[in-house]
This record gives sequence, structure tokens and C-alpha cells, in this order.
Amino acid sequence: MEQTVSPVFVGRGRETDLLGAALGRAGAGEPQAVLVGGEAGVGKTRLVEEFLARAEADGAVTALGACLEVGAEGLPYGPLSAALRRLHRRLGPELDAAAAGLEGHLARLLPDFGEVDGEGNDEYGRARLFEHTARLFERLSEGRTLVLAVEDLHWSDRSTRELLAYLVRTLHRSRVLIVATYRTDDLHRRHPLRPFLAELERLRTVQRHELERLDRPEVAAQLAGILGSETPGRDVVDRIHRRSEGNPFFVEELAAAYRDGCLACVTESLRDILLVRVEALPEETQRIVRIAAEGGSRIEHALLAAVVAESGAGGEDALISALRTAVGANILRPDTDGEGYRFRHALVREAVSDDLLPGERQGINRRFATVLEADPELVRAEQRTARLADYWYHAHQPARALPAALDAARGARRRNAFAEQLKMLERAIELWDTVSEQALATTLRPYDWADTYPPCACDDGEHDGCDRLQLVDVLAEAVVAARRAGDRDRGQALARRALSLVDEARNPMRAAWFRLQRAKMLDQLKRGGGLEEIQYAYRLVQDLGPSVVQAEALSLEASHGLLRNPGPAAVATAERAVAVARQVGAPSVEVHARVTLAGLLGDFDDSDRALALLTEAVEQARPLGNDDVHTRGLNNLASLLLAHGRAEEAVTAARTGLDAARRSGLLLNTGPILTGNLAEALLAAGRTEEAAAVLADWDDKPEADTHGEFMDRLRGELALLRGDTAEAETHWAAAHASGGGGAQPQHVLPTATLGIRLAVRLGRPDQARARLAEALDGTVLTGQDGHLFPLLTHAAEAEADQHPRTPEGEAALARITALAARLTPRCGLHRGWAALLAGELARAAGRPTAAHRQAAVTELRAVGLPWPLSLALLRAAEDAAAAGDRESAAAQLREAAELARRRGDSGTRRDAELLAERLGLGHRDNPASGPGDGLGLTPRERDVLRQLALGRSNRQIAEQLFISPKTASVHVSNILAKLAVTGRGEAAALAHRLRLFPEGETVG
Repeated sequence: MEQTVSPVFVGRGRETDLLGAALGRAGAGEPQAVLVGGEAGVGKTRLVEEFLARAEADGAVTALGACLEVGAEGLPYGPLSAALRRLHRRLGPELDAAAAGLEGHLARLLPDFGEVDGEGNDEYGRARLFEHTARLFERLSEGRTLVLAVEDLHWSDRSTRELLAYLVRTLHRSRVLIVATYRTDDLHRRHPLRPFLAELERLRTVQRHELERLDRPEVAAQLAGILGSETPGRDVVDRIHRRSEGNPFFVEELAAAYRDGCLACVTESLRDILLVRVEALPEETQRIVRIAAEGGSRIEHALLAAVVAESGAGGEDALISALRTAVGANILRPDTDGEGYRFRHALVREAVSDDLLPGERQGINRRFATVLEADPELVRAEQRTARLADYWYHAHQPARALPAALDAARGARRRNAFAEQLKMLERAIELWDTVSEQALATTLRPYDWADTYPPCACDDGEHDGCDRLQLVDVLAEAVVAARRAGDRDRGQALARRALSLVDEARNPMRAAWFRLQRAKMLDQLKRGGGLEEIQYAYRLVQDLGPSVVQAEALSLEASHGLLRNPGPAAVATAERAVAVARQVGAPSVEVHARVTLAGLLGDFDDSDRALALLTEAVEQARPLGNDDVHTRGLNNLASLLLAHGRAEEAVTAARTGLDAARRSGLLLNTGPILTGNLAEALLAAGRTEEAAAVLADWDDKPEADTHGEFMDRLRGELALLRGDTAEAETHWAAAHASGGGGAQPQHVLPTATLGIRLAVRLGRPDQARARLAEALDGTVLTGQDGHLFPLLTHAAEAEADQHPRTPEGEAALARITALAARLTPRCGLHRGWAALLAGELARAAGRPTAAHRQAAVTELRAVGLPWPLSLALLRAAEDAAAAGDRESAAAQLREAAELARRRGDSGTRRDAELLAERLGLGHRDNPASGPGDGLGLTPRERDVLRQLALGRSNRQIAEQLFISPKTASVHVSNILAKLAVTGRGEAAALAHRLRLFPEGETVG
């Protein structure tokens, strides 16, 4: 057989350089990912093959896996399993050593690792599988550069995509390069790969490149290699280039036809181009190729031989001969494992499959299914149920396809591949009505698992058909699979269909359960209606006696109250949830409710009691093996400790939670909120650099659908500390925008506080006022005293800095004063903030008193947090300076400046230093040239600053001081530089805070 694949690797210099540079960075400990796209036949596989060969020559270890088209919705992690199998064959004991301690989870990817562990097959087990896979690659790359190549991502299952994304995001400082290819012409508008690629492309370690078609000189070079001539005829090159449009695979096909003397006989149809060489094969070889096409993009030799034998034609020798002919013609190629075959290009397999007659295709798939059922060992265990389900489905045998799909769904769930489980369950739902009642009654597996779903609600011994699998049971499994796969809109639709099948009067327990699932998904989607669904569900079961469903309904209602409307009613609901869960023996539901109860008591009861209850709940969760409840408890414990000023203890709790999440593979689930709580606690403790490092380490990790506003707000806090108000404003805007309609007060109020602090710093009282009003008007304030104290303090500061007073400012002050009177301080941190708030309100009313600020210093010194202690010290120093007590003012300013320095708080440190200089207590690079203000301002600049404090423009200043607008502009620029501020409003606010001009002095 003559050569049809060019022995010369044509073009692709840019792509080779790109991959080589990525390999170099990976070898230096900076993991990389390169996504290579292109239309079918453009040369993605050839590029990867050439690159892997060069990488191997340079000392790297490579592993290749490909996504399979057949039953793609039911073959989770296929390419990763194939890659690990190749690594196992090559590295042997080295791979076993790297997998030490992780075998139980990794066996889900590669059965060679041994028995799968007995941990739960839920979304948390799936997260653990992801984490352990990442740890395996980290260990493998410690002494070498590892290249993982994955082909045909357009056929990938969702679990494979999510595992790849996890590896890309989490393999920090590992010598790993991931190369993945995908077919661009398969990516229709709703293709699931599109959002995956867009998400990864935003990461700095990911490069995305699309292969272009070959130009005419490159086609000429490719033809020269194929045809064995230095320069093919110009007309041949022109014609093949025109017909192929530069697609290398089509060039090969047209070159083969040309060499057979048929340059003009190939039709314009792509299908004909792809089939022309197949149809030129001997009839027996064509028959084998047609059978192989239905086996999938990869077909095991033993399975193919068994199916051919089942057809009753030819023996082993005839099969080998036909396969050798197909391989020689480059229709098929041996798989790299040496156990089967692949079509050289997927388009060929598709064309062959599409060319089959309907009955012919059904018959081939029926034989595949029959043979596989008779000898399951013909395919790998992890693929068996999904392949069988696919064969029976395409054989149009619904009575066999339905149970096979259900078995495949159960297998996918046990591997934590929830998207694939969902697709198989939806196929079962599609087939359900086409199967006879007898088959439904006798051939289906029993109900599998769907969280707390009640599979039967009949009296003992009085089953009305519910002792066997029903459609509603399959819908229940599908609803949970959809929720865990993140396809919540689909889950809602499935729950609606299930509710249409459930008679609430006959089976209220099941109806309530489906309502609760809808509530969970509505909450995750940040849509309204969740509480109504919970309450409806509870009404259905409240008179049926204690049950797991009743306990879960109460627990969910209490959790909703904790996050959105805490109060005595929510506390009572949580207590009932605990009691019912304990009565019916649902320990995980009980501990979940106890964690909620402790959080509620922290807002309305003694904080020490709440912390004791929460600590006890965390300890109760540990032996249950429910890592989700355990990490949730640690997260809430960190949050409650921080809310009461115990920042260092909060750091410990958050770190413990993160460690537990990392060990159990839950970083994708609870990692974002735990990371945010850790960073926030570090900030409160004054460990700013550590907080920044924690957030930076999370930058390339997923933030899921929630907690993005939390992370953005913390980044804004860091930027404000650095004095970068522009960046802080950007992060505040992102946090504010991502809150959405389902935003929680615990995020809304701190985000508003950051926004108001920015407005105060920039001298924008109207903006501060608007941000306060928006937060107060759109948020439930009950139980939020801890968040309201700092919010109102900074809002009052904005009004106190405002001169002259405005009606809008007076109205805002009245609202702040009224709300402050309703707040109850429950710990030293609250009492310190309350004293600061009282001091700002007194200053805004023109009756400042040192007593409030000194009380704040006393309370906050006992708490020990650098912030807001540094703020209280600064305010107390201002009072002492106004009273002429320079010694006290100096001591307090020194302490405030030192706390601000250690915390990295440039704004507070600058304010302290400026006040010290004004009092003649400090030293700056620019000595004062004016009389006694200590800020380096000339008398004329002081006059201009007085006008700035009144909010006047350059022209108005010029008119008041009888100078030109240009001269006024020069003075303003000098003032901004000397005060180290970024704008006129910030300069005016600073003048008011430092009391440079008594109130009567600024009225003009």
C-alpha cells in the first residue's frame, strides 16, 4: 500500500514554538496548559504526536488519552484513565509509590490501583477524587516534567472536563504541561465545551490556539511528501489546494485519489471525499470497517472479533487480513495500547456509520450488545455498562436499553460522575413509556439512591407497586444528579415533572421531598421562591409524624433564616429540626441543624454559649464521616469567632477547615468560603501580607456560583489598605454587582461598608449617602448588629466631614441615629464600635466629646485587634489635640501610626502622621513653610485649601481670592502633592478630619 500520510511534518512552526516554550516553563516549575483547536482534519493529532516525540527526546514523560465518542455521556474520565494506564505501564513501581495512600479513590480512574474504597459516592467523594488526582500528578512531577495530552475534548464528558479544569487550576509549582485538542467545527452555540474553554482561557497559565489551514506552499510541501516528488505539478497543487481548502486530511484523501488516477472523480461532498477510499477496499474489508464504525471511535480487537464471529462470516484469519488491509489503507490504525483499533480520523467513522442502512445499523449494534452481555470481559470494567447501554439504545431495543441505561447511571454515580449519571437517567426517562409493563416489572434494577428521598411511603406490607422501581424514582435520582452536576435549571424541570406525577394527597412525603429539592436549587441559582417551597413542603408533612423529610424541611428553613432573616422564629425552627432529626435517627441532618442553631444564637444570645454549641456540633460531625457538615461547622465557627473579635482563634478554625477540606477533596465545595473567612480573619488580626497571599493563592481556583462577592470585597479591602483607591473601587463594584437579588446580609452590609469607606476617603459624601441608603433599604437588618456598627460609624463619619450641612445630610444623620439606638452590643468589639459611632454622631452634631473616643480605645485595647483600635486612637488623638493635651495626642498618634504600619494601612498611617506634623510632633521630607500648620502648606495654599473644603471649583476659588484660574489650579496641584491625596474631594475630607479650619472659618 502506497504512502498517503506525509512523512514530512509541514508548517506549524509557530505552534511548535508555542508548545516548546510552554514545556520549558513547566519544566521550571510553572505548570502550563495549552488548548489546541481546529476543524476536523486540520492536523491537531499530528501536531500532538510530533510534540510528544520531541518532549520525550528532551527527557519529559508523556501520557496520551483520548475522549471516546461512543456513549460519551456515560464514559466519565476516559482519557484520564487511558493516560494513567499508559503511565502505569511505563513507570510501574514509581506510579504505585506516587499513588501511595490514594489508591482507594484513584481506583475509580484506574482499576489497576486495586479496590475502590468504601466512601460515599456523592459530590464530596467526587471532589476528593479530583484532589487526589491532583496530588498524584504533583508527586509524579517532583523529579521530572510530565506532559499529559488529551485529544478530542469536543467528545469529552462533563466529569472529564471538570477534572481537567481542576488540575489546571490547582497544580501550582508542579512540572506539569497539559495539552488538549478539540474540534472547532463541532462547537455549536450550545456545545458544553464552549463555556469550559472560555473559563480556562481567563487563567494566566492557559494558552488557547487555533490551528489554521495550510496555505498553498504548505499544501505543495505536503503533497511532495505524500507523492514522493519534489515538486508536484502546478495544476495538481492548485486543484487539490482549492478542493481541500488547505485541510491536511482532505489533502491526503485527494492525493490518494489523484495517485489512483482519479483527481477529478472526487465529488464536492465531504461525505464522498471521506468514503471514496473506504469504498475502494475489498468488500470483506468494507464489512469489517462498517462493523468497527458502530463499535465506537476505539474498538477492542477481541470485541470486534466476537461480533464478526456472531455474524457468521469468516474466521480469525479472514478478520486479520481485512484489518491489515484497512490499516494499510489508513482507514484504521492500531491503538497505542496495542489492544484495538481507531479510525485514523473520526470523520471517516462518522461517514461510514451514517452510510449504513437503518436496519443494518440496528443489527450491528444488537450484535455488539449481545456479545458484550455474553462476555463482559471484552471491554474494560469502567466502560462496560455505558457501552452496553449505548449499543442497546442504537439497536432500538428499548426493553434492553432501559435497564442498561439505569445500570450505567448507577455506575456513573459510584464514580461521582454526576453529569454522566444524569444523561443516562434522562435516556431511561425517554425510554420509559416505550417499554412494556411486564418488562418494567421484571427487568429493572431496584431503586438506587437519591439522598433523603423516600422510595416508599406505604404502610408495612401494603405496597401499591412502589416496591419496584417507578418512573418517579428515576426522576428523583435524576433531580439529585442534576443538582450535584450543577445543572440546576434541568433539575428544576425534572422536579416539576416529578411533581406532576405525584399525588400530594396519596404521597405527601414524596411531594414534599421534591419541593425541598426545588428550594435547594432555587437558592443555589440565587432566585426567589425557595422559602415558599420549603414552607409548602413542611405543610405537606407536618401532620404525618416525625420523618427525615420533615427534619430536613425544618433544617432548610432555619438555614434560610440564618442567612437572610435571623430571629427568634428561626431559632425555634432550628431547635425543632434538631429534635426531629434526633428522633428519626438522621444524624447528619441533626448536626447540620445544630450548626445553624449555634449561628443563630450568636446573633441573639450569649456569644460564649453560641460558641460552645457550635464547637460541640463540629465535634459531633467529625465521627459521622460527613465531611460537608464537618467543614461547614468549622467555617461557621471561624465566622462566629471573628464576629466577636477573636481573630486569631478564627484563623485557626478556618485553617483547620481548609485542611479538612483539602484532605477530603472538598476544596471545590467549601474552599472559597473557608478561604474568604481565613483571609478576613488574617486581615482583622493585622496579618495583611498573609491575607494577601491566601487570596492570591486562590486566584486561579474556581469560586463556583457563590462567594465571588466575598472574595472581591476582600480584595477591595486590601487595595484600600495599600491606598490604591482606584483598584479598591473596581473590586467594590464587582462585589456589589455580583450580589444579585439573592444576596445575603452577611455580604451586603460589609460590602456597603467598604463602599462608604472609599467614599469617605475620596471626599464623596453624596456617594456614601447613596450606598448607605441602598444597603439599608434592600437588606433585612435583624440580627446584623455586628455588621451595622462599622457600617453606621463610617456613614456618620462621612456626614461629620461634610461642611456646610445639607438637608440630605441631616436626613441621613437622623436615620443613622435612629438605627444606632436599636443596636445591642454583645461583646467588647461591638462596644468599641458603638463608642466610635457615638463619637462620630457627636462630631456631626457639632458637640464632639473625648469620652466616646476614650471609651472606644479602652474597649478595643482589650479586644486586641489593630483595627478598629488604630481608628479609635486616631480619633482620641484628635480630641486630645483639640483640648490642648499635646502629650496624650502624641502618644496616641504614635501608637496608631505603629499599628497602621504593621497592618499595612497606608490611609490611617498617613492621617496619623499628618496630624502629628500639624501639631509639630512629626517629621516629613517637606518642611513646613507656612505658619504652624506643619503640613508644608504656604499661606496662599492654606487659603486655597479652605476654599476646596467648601467644595468650590478653580474658577470660584480664583474669584474669591482674586487670582487667575490657572494660578488656582497650580495651587490645587501643589496641595494634592503635599497632602499625598489623589483628588480634590479627598483633600477636602482630610482638611475636615484634621480640623484644619474650625467650622466658622469655612463658612464664606
